[in-house]
Amino acid sequence: MVSLSVVRASNSLISSTFPPGLVALFVGATSGIGEATLKKFAQHTTRPRAYFVGRSQEAADRIVAECRALNPDGLYIFRKADVSLIGTVDEVCEEIKAKEQAINLLFLSCGVPSMDRSKTAEDIHLLAALAYYTRARFIANLLPLIQRAPALRRVVTVAGGGHESELDTTDLPALRVPLDNIRGHLTSLITLGLEGVAQSAPDVSFVHDYPGTVRTKLLDYLPQEMLRNLEFMPIDDCGHRQLYLATSAMFPPVESRDAVIGVPLGDGLEIAVGTSGEVGSGVYSVGADCESASPAVIKLLGSMRERGLVQEVRQHTEGEFHRVTVGEKSSGA
Repeated sequence: MVSLSVVRASNSLISSTFPPGLVALFVGATSGIGEATLKKFAQHTTRPRAYFVGRSQEAADRIVAECRALNPDGLYIFRKADVSLIGTVDEVCEEIKAKEQAINLLFLSCGVPSMDRSKTAEDIHLLAALAYYTRARFIANLLPLIQRAPALRRVVTVAGGGHESELDTTDLPALRVPLDNIRGHLTSLITLGLEGVAQSAPDVSFVHDYPGTVRTKLLDYLPQEMLRNLEFMPIDDCGHRQLYLATSAMFPPVESRDAVIGVPLGDGLEIAVGTSGEVGSGVYSVGADCESASPAVIKLLGSMRERGLVQEVRQHTEGEFHRVTVGEKSSGA
């Protein structure tokens, strides 16, 4: 386990490691983990430009004020949007591309506690839309800008890293996957989707993490009796750990291009094992302790990779994007 003291020490070096003016986009940041991480980013960077997307203008106004108090030299720009829709994601990305030439960090934590298999207006399973499809669209749209960054080039998606299970290829959107299996299924969908993107972006690192049990609105659907019996990670600690995942050299891309890839590791720390089972392989599935997935999960991912599931997930995802944006029937599962 990477201790909280190590995490804090690493984060304290961010401003001296990276140049001023880091640009980040936080999606799903008007509450919970996204908000906590945005504030830590503001606190530990020099003259940052942080875009954040969410649904609550009232919360955004409060967060902007709090970020300015933490770092008056930063710029904090809110975009109100429902990011469950691919069309909306495209609009947000076009606005950002009109303002920025490069992005250092894309941080994705949007979600909704929807277990009723409801669909979006674009006919995508709502739960899967926010956990995977629209996040994948943000990555696809903004990857050229991330690759253009002169330093830190990273994508962090907060979901279920380390909890991958067998993927049901007959139901990739998880409309029929049993509820007991849905977390592992969607977790694998996310990780394999990242592997597909990473094939054409060896100069970007991708981290899929499980944040632990954090008391956010995503747990509001649980009975109070169950909530009382859970042991929660404090939201402030979670924010520290997420910023560490976003900035530490523990999670490098395959190719650095002589850029500053992260805060240098302290004594006794090593570069993480990626989802391929190799050290520093560019895609990382990480638990709440900031450690790589277990050997059993790495083996399962290897098995799915050998069966061509990375390519199958990529084709399915591109098919859904095409169906939604062009109006033709998806060729995927």
